[in-house]
Amino acid sequence: MSTPNTHEGPARIRACLDACVRAGSSVFFIGIGGVMMSSLALLTARGGLSVYGSDRTRTAVTDTLAAEGITVLYGHTSRNLPENCGLVVYTVAISADNPEYTEAGARRIPRISRADYLGALMTDYIHRIGVAGMHGKSTCTSMCAQILLDAEVDPTILSGAAYAPMGGAYRLGNSKEHFLFEACEYMDSFLDFNPTIAILLGAELEHVDYFKDMEQITESFARFASLTGRDGVTVVNLDDENVMESARRALDRGRTGRLVTFSASGSPAATFSAGHVRMERGLPCFELMAYGAALGTVTLAVPGRHQVINALAAAAAMDACGIPPKAILSGLAHYCGAGRRMEYKGTINGAKVYDDYGHHPTEVRATLEGAKALSGAESEGGRLICVFQPHTYSRTAALYGEFLTAFNAADKVLLMDVYAAREDNVYGVSSAGLVRDINQIAPHKADFCAAPADAAEAIRSLAKEGDTIVIMGAGDVIKVTQTLFGC
Repeated sequence: MSTPNTHEGPARIRACLDACVRAGSSVFFIGIGGVMMSSLALLTARGGLSVYGSDRTRTAVTDTLAAEGITVLYGHTSRNLPENCGLVVYTVAISADNPEYTEAGARRIPRISRADYLGALMTDYIHRIGVAGMHGKSTCTSMCAQILLDAEVDPTILSGAAYAPMGGAYRLGNSKEHFLFEACEYMDSFLDFNPTIAILLGAELEHVDYFKDMEQITESFARFASLTGRDGVTVVNLDDENVMESARRALDRGRTGRLVTFSASGSPAATFSAGHVRMERGLPCFELMAYGAALGTVTLAVPGRHQVINALAAAAAMDACGIPPKAILSGLAHYCGAGRRMEYKGTINGAKVYDDYGHHPTEVRATLEGAKALSGAESEGGRLICVFQPHTYSRTAALYGEFLTAFNAADKVLLMDVYAAREDNVYGVSSAGLVRDINQIAPHKADFCAAPADAAEAIRSLAKEGDTIVIMGAGDVIKVTQTLFGC
């Protein structure tokens, strides 16, 4: 069971940090090897505080932290907390019986959730751009990152995926002007943030172990938009009625300022829109329109029409914080794709292999359609093969019908066991059941592969020259790629 977010707020957290400075106390991070946690640990250390942390296993991320002078301990035990610990920061993914978490409680050491802590740290910056939405957050954040890099404004960036020009999933700038961050909606974590610009990419039923219905989701996004305040900006997808309703609620309550809309369908009512959208060699190309005028032509280096949504959102948000059109166009042109977002890994038997994080039916469908267009542009007659691992039983059960048709663009599907994450299978769903039901719609299309090694062996057997293979999921499906390429 996940541990709830705290909601202490910036003033309380700043007081805790000031107390650590006065007493010479350390800050301890439970789960320090995570993408966001590691960046927060580095920000804390570079602020002059002593930092410790723990994680289950040693990784390249934890090695980087150790090289920065941070003490990283492996395994979770109450003995990990140093005697002079003054503050504990934790990820909500831990259970309430985590020994470090319970030890901090016993010693009355303040415990702050990751989102709450991040919300406090970002208040040092002028422009705080939060990217929210059920799909596309990491891609849009990375597009914004590239624009800010091209504008040479020395931003601080915290993303949910690695981006090569940043050398990882985060960048710690020296300027206090731009703070760009990915705003995760799970368990309402994003409601502890303090954006001045809130991006709402889109919303649909997701995280069904927390969100019970679309009303709860719509209200959560409305509350996120409200965090910008009356001087803030909400950048919202005009083509998505759910997030538009969220934005309207924030406006009606007088809790957000200017509304900037974007439309990938080219709606003339949008502030930013895409004109003449087309695919060139499998890649989206469009005219970037802003305030009724054409800014220029954008050709993205990543496949899929859905990428136009992310690009428009990035352009609108960057314009809202004063980035000039030249840098916006340059950044979109230079964007090279985030880690595990249709990331090219190499070839097997002449087939190109890509790795992707998508795990919701909408993401699967959009990614595979983009991969189909790209493979068709590169190789006549090649097949599209997808390896997919469903993530959580609750999601698989709630969206079961959508999963049955999410793989329509693929010629062959290899389904691995459901990745349980934090759940028990009380829903009665399985990947074997999905295989059975997909094959009732399209005979012989799907096969079951119980383990990563089985999926890797199946790929070696199936792959041929000209094929495109997409390995997808948010669990340990990454082991398939590691098995194939030894990395």
